[in-house]
Amino acid sequence: MITRLLYPDRSVRWRDWSGAVMANVRLEFTASAGDADPQTRPVLVLGQLPNLQSLSWGDLTGKLNPRVTEEIWQAALSSLSPNPTDSCPLYLNLATVAAVPSRVSRHNSPSAAHFITRLVRNCLPGGANRCILMVCERCEVFASACAIARAFPLFTRRSSACRRSDPKRVVVEFLLTGQNNGPMEVATLKCLESATEGVRLAARIVDTPCNEMNTDHFIEEIKSVAVELGMNPTIIRDKELKDRGFGGIYGVGKAAEHPPALVILSHTPQGATQTIAWVGKGIVYDTGGLSIKGKTTMPGMKRDCGGAAAVLGAFKAAVKQGFKDNLHAVFCLAENSVGPNATRPDDIHLLYSGKTVEINNTDAEGRLVLADGVSYACKDLRADIILDMATLTGAQSIATGKYHAAILTNSEDWETACVKAGRKCGDLVHPLVYCPELHFSEFSSAIADMKNSVADRENAQSSCAGLFIASHIGFDWPGVWVHVDIASPVHAGERATGFGVALLLSLFGRASEDPLLNLISPLGPNDVTENPERDSKRRRLV
Repeated sequence: MITRLLYPDRSVRWRDWSGAVMANVRLEFTASAGDADPQTRPVLVLGQLPNLQSLSWGDLTGKLNPRVTEEIWQAALSSLSPNPTDSCPLYLNLATVAAVPSRVSRHNSPSAAHFITRLVRNCLPGGANRCILMVCERCEVFASACAIARAFPLFTRRSSACRRSDPKRVVVEFLLTGQNNGPMEVATLKCLESATEGVRLAARIVDTPCNEMNTDHFIEEIKSVAVELGMNPTIIRDKELKDRGFGGIYGVGKAAEHPPALVILSHTPQGATQTIAWVGKGIVYDTGGLSIKGKTTMPGMKRDCGGAAAVLGAFKAAVKQGFKDNLHAVFCLAENSVGPNATRPDDIHLLYSGKTVEINNTDAEGRLVLADGVSYACKDLRADIILDMATLTGAQSIATGKYHAAILTNSEDWETACVKAGRKCGDLVHPLVYCPELHFSEFSSAIADMKNSVADRENAQSSCAGLFIASHIGFDWPGVWVHVDIASPVHAGERATGFGVALLLSLFGRASEDPLLNLISPLGPNDVTENPERDSKRRRLV
């Protein structure tokens, strides 16, 4: 990213931060990492214990010789007792074997993706040139690769990083077990590269503070992706938003120094049979507005753009891998700031849907920008499927926890598909209650079509927040609407995870030309029915 710097003499200079102060790790996925002495290239061997035990010594000898013998390897395997994980050094701190759980519950990913990320962070030896040998089945390759990528965040402003000139290199080789355990194809490696780049891009944007990732910067990130994909973004910004009726986005962002924007990237290939819109919440910072957050709840609100960041990373990867249907990425960008022009509680905004909203909580701003975004996707883009992704509610972690995003949808089939996609890709999700006839009355207003925040915060709060968004395309809309609340899984501790990229690629894998994305879609090869007509409908659905 290129940053504009204003010096005391008022001169403007530009500095490229991308190599100087970002965590300088280059991930490479390869069919064969080649042989190397652990003394010169430290190595981590990682997998489920039965998979590790199934390896022949010949699979490993070139990576561990001459420092590790077969006897040491077998002794290390005998010492492993994962509960849920375990590791054992093979040679000093330069070669390690680590085991992830062999069995997981039905609400976890069979790949044990979260444990892979932890073990890579904790067990991978240091050095400028390192190797990871990931031992798994072919159906777990995608989730494992994305999990490894999460262990290598790009953003840092530590001064020590400025002194590192040479990039570090981590080579990842997959050793496949079970059925279909042939060599990794070039196409598969390319898919892993695109997906992990998307994950790390999303994480970098979310990790970057607002003084370096305001709406101007975010638009530049979108433009950069557009240039790479050969597209021209549509940008509706500042007073034009107000003039064109986007009262939600404009109302949230009008008090900020950097104006709000609605930005659209569109991929429209020949032969497309349906139109899909991914709508991302991009609140680059959320003070809460005049309903201001406290000193303990405001830090970390740079992450409120996690939905838009995930949509950008997934869109880039999906298009690069060949997306067969019309795909639009809609970015709802604003900074929820405090100032003379800030929206006040009691204000009434006219949104793009034509509905009026009485503001009773300026800290319930994400649903306002997304309401405009999904309305645009419905009215202007004529989307058949609309998915919005957002760090929407703090209540999401209470409803589904820190690891599972919450999903809300008007389609039972898509609810099932989302859960299945999450288990296949490692971005776990769990359904919320969808019952607008019982819950939407929480937004009742005496003077407008609705309020923007619920009357009873103990009544399915995260479900209600999603229903607010759905109401702006209509509960009787015949298309598919999916809402994904990623408030908690967007980060782990103080680091972003890039959550959502893998989920989108998996969920819409059947719309891709890529074989690996087809494999991990909710309609994988094992789910093909014997009824061609029914199968065709399911393929179109997912």
